[in-house]
Amino acid sequence: MAEPVPVAWPPAPIRTKRLVLRGSEAGDRAAFIDLFASPRVGTYTGGSRPRDELEAAVPEVPGQRLGLFVAALDGAMIGMITLDRRDEKRPVHVRPDGAEAELGYMFLPHVWGCGFAAEACAAVLSWFTDAYPGEPVVLCTQTANDRSMRLAAKLGFTEVERFEEYGAEQWFGMWPSTTPSG
Repeated sequence: MAEPVPVAWPPAPIRTKRLVLRGSEAGDRAAFIDLFASPRVGTYTGGSRPRDELEAAVPEVPGQRLGLFVAALDGAMIGMITLDRRDEKRPVHVRPDGAEAELGYMFLPHVWGCGFAAEACAAVLSWFTDAYPGEPVVLCTQTANDRSMRLAAKLGFTEVERFEEYGAEQWFGMWPSTTPSG
């Protein structure tokens, strides 16, 4: 697969009704540490990490990389959305050569249930469609993660396959506005 033409990163901030989606800043460091240290957030993402380990490892400006959006509410980071190329070694793909864009998201527990993840993910998907027309977007989550399963449905992802990975049943879906190429 040819790599898509790169876009400027970070893009101009994306504004939704309640959020700003932007690149990370130094002021986000504490929220990044809270996110990765949270046992609740880590339940379906491989577990939380010790806070002291994160304090030593997280750079002054964390998350500065292509595909990572900080979701900010009133200027403060409440979560992040990622669009990464799915590793071709992972099971299940919608393209023969893999490397589809894979949507990921993590939000701090105090904002769960407020619709921020749906609002942020929908805006990022819209941005991606404009930046990379025709590129497939996939999502993978544990079937036991009820919140993530509901969000996938709300965003319009359709099931492609279920499989076992990391000792749990995984749900793999594709965003319907794209079609598999190959």
